Amino acid sequence: MQPLEGIRILDLSRALAGPYCTMMLGDLGADVIKVERPGSGDDSRAWGPPFVGEAYGPYPGESTYYLSANRNKRGITLNLQSPEGQELVRRLALISDVLVENFRTGVLDELGLGYAALRKVNPRLVYCSVSGYGRTGPCADWPGYDFVLQAEGGLMGITGPEDGPPYRVGVPIVDITTGMFAATAILAALRARDIDGRGQLVDVSLLDSEAALLTNVAANYLIGGEGHRRLGNRHPTITPYEAFPARDSWFALGIATERQWTILCDVIERPDLKTDPRFDGNASRVAHREALRRELEGAFSKRDATEWLDALRRAALPCGPINSIADVFSHPQAVARQLVIEGDHPTAGRLRMPGFPYKLDATPALVRRSPPTLGQHNREVLCELLGYAASDVDGLKVRGVI
Repeated sequence: MQPLEGIRILDLSRALAGPYCTMMLGDLGADVIKVERPGSGDDSRAWGPPFVGEAYGPYPGESTYYLSANRNKRGITLNLQSPEGQELVRRLALISDVLVENFRTGVLDELGLGYAALRKVNPRLVYCSVSGYGRTGPCADWPGYDFVLQAEGGLMGITGPEDGPPYRVGVPIVDITTGMFAATAILAALRARDIDGRGQLVDVSLLDSEAALLTNVAANYLIGGEGHRRLGNRHPTITPYEAFPARDSWFALGIATERQWTILCDVIERPDLKTDPRFDGNASRVAHREALRRELEGAFSKRDATEWLDALRRAALPCGPINSIADVFSHPQAVARQLVIEGDHPTAGRLRMPGFPYKLDATPALVRRSPPTLGQHNREVLCELLGYAASDVDGLKVRGVI
């Protein structure tokens, strides 16, 4: 058994935030029906190279970007501009528990597929809307992408070197966390439905999610009245908690308690730093972070990074190398934790994918389906769930509905 067996998700989303949400739910056993545009499909199908597998439509193969967020789904194509396509969405919504969409606010309402319309079709439906700025407010109809929201939502304002340009985070972190928040909210709405029998609207946005991500930095401002400037790899309120250059390469070190600080001074053979008034307590170290960094850089320059990491780990201090992506997935701990999983794809062959970040011992996440090819399950879904005959499905294709 999987924890979400028996839950059906109608997925009208594309790109990353919505698909990442529905992939999480699919990993946990939900039956996810992914709906795409006939001919071109999900926007992320074009986001490459790299591409793998067979060419189709306008694409040289399956983009690895698309493959990264669409396992454990059945894929169908529907023309939402056509009355027949809209009716098929309504019929699928009637037999679904959850609908997820990330169209620009108002678009599905104009097509008769918004929450107000579909709740009449299925009052038990949990309708999750993922957008750039949310469904209310003066910016509700603005389009939004991860990069734009990293800038507008403040993340780029605190990321990058102190004297250099602002940087985006190296992965689409706002999309991914918005998908995670959406999945959590959907599970909460399903639990509420267990109690009162009613579905509800779940409104999740990139802007809201990023504001939540600011956590301690937001509290520094909202409670402490302090702004924040870019500090590179340094922590705004803890030090030493950053990357340091050893004799041959860089490594990361996180010292967050006074006990760890005194142990560090012994490891680097600088017991004098323990009694230096500039470094007596975290607040003092933060106030004198530049002087402290000079002292530590001088010590770390005497050995290679691997030597320091061995010594620091023997002392149970939090530290690590700055790994490449290849290093991460070949790491012995990553192997032990099954952070690479595999599945078969109909055109790309054997796929290696990041593993599940949660481990449920009684009802584990599983790879049941590879990311679907465009329209792969049209016949299966329409015949199995809606009772169409094979000839009916052929007719829908001829008429441009699927």
